[in-house]
Amino acid sequence: MNALRRSAVALAAAAVVGAAAVPAVAADPSPSLPQGLYGSTDPTYDGVWRQSLALLAQDTTGVDPAPAAVEWLTGQQCDDGAFAPYRASTARDCDAKTPVDTNSTAAAVQALTALGGHDAAVRSALAWLRSVQNEDGGWGYSPGGASDANSTSVVIGALAAAGTDPVKAVKGGRTPYDALLSFALPCARGGAFAFQPDQDEKLTANADATAAGVLGALGKGLVTGPGEAADGAGADGDPRRAAANGAAYLAGAVAEDGYLKSALAGAEDQPDHGNTADAVVALAAQGGAERAAKPLAWLEKNAAGWAKRSGPAAWAQLILAAHAAGADPADFGGTDLVAALNATGPAPRATASDQRKDEDKEKKEEKEEKEDDSPFGTWWYVGVFAVVGVGIGFLLSNRKRQP
Repeated sequence: MNALRRSAVALAAAAVVGAAAVPAVAADPSPSLPQGLYGSTDPTYDGVWRQSLALLAQDTTGVDPAPAAVEWLTGQQCDDGAFAPYRASTARDCDAKTPVDTNSTAAAVQALTALGGHDAAVRSALAWLRSVQNEDGGWGYSPGGASDANSTSVVIGALAAAGTDPVKAVKGGRTPYDALLSFALPCARGGAFAFQPDQDEKLTANADATAAGVLGALGKGLVTGPGEAADGAGADGDPRRAAANGAAYLAGAVAEDGYLKSALAGAEDQPDHGNTADAVVALAAQGGAERAAKPLAWLEKNAAGWAKRSGPAAWAQLILAAHAAGADPADFGGTDLVAALNATGPAPRATASDQRKDEDKEKKEEKEEKEDDSPFGTWWYVGVFAVVGVGIGFLLSNRKRQP
């Protein structure tokens, strides 16, 4: 979970409980975590998000998730289609006090679409997202909240993943792209995206929002492979141009050190591993794997410890970054990201390695069946070659006896 999303979740939680801003993830493991959930920390503010990322990452790497993990996610959905970050009890449906949000819902849509077989749940979630779309065409974190670049982008990704053209999601005469581009700075001002305008309606560049904005402007979701090198054709106001400008900003931001720095106060020189992973995905999606090579290399050397401390969403972010840049998530700087993610939750039904073994076994059995189905069988051929061998030996023996 990135810094801005943590802030949004914390603020939403504060509004619900009437307290000051709270951390997005508790520091200590919860003693009563539900079966099927990935991670060992309190899921109150990120349960659906981290579960969705975990399932997406598993699906991307050929892992067949545990049924319990999928059931946990589908069981979190409200009757109206929305998802909250976490519902400790699903015995009763959501009510006006349930803190449903667009980010959790959009992430769940992308995960359930990728897994397949959940069409009704996906349709219901998309209908809810459309029902809370703002008049500017975008979405805020909470229903009715002001639109922001991150939330608008993740919903665009959900629409695209589910096969809905975001351009057709019109509200108030505006599309999601209209809202997203309202957060984009022109190339002359750096080309980044802002999270939201400030109180003076000014836009301030933000790397986290830029990584999300690039994917949104490209109409891509959380999972994407390497794109082709793009020149960002189009004028200002064109999503492709905004994506190219945003990618240029990110490339400049990681050019020196290979990572994005934390936006948290007092941590100017502290690397932000999660946002760097998101930047890799954005750079690769917009300009090809080579453009993401430097931050990817930095993550390979430095991110395993962070992911181990942070849990399933972090492992998933690294897997999605590796996938986007064409790297091997099973050997990411010497770390098997897939195995590490799988170890944070219920054992998957099958892994890519299991599937390869099954495929190899099937091929071997097919080959043996073809040999057995021949007119004479394998042993007939063995016998023929044996007879031929004896004959050749006999001829050579006679040739030696001749004067």
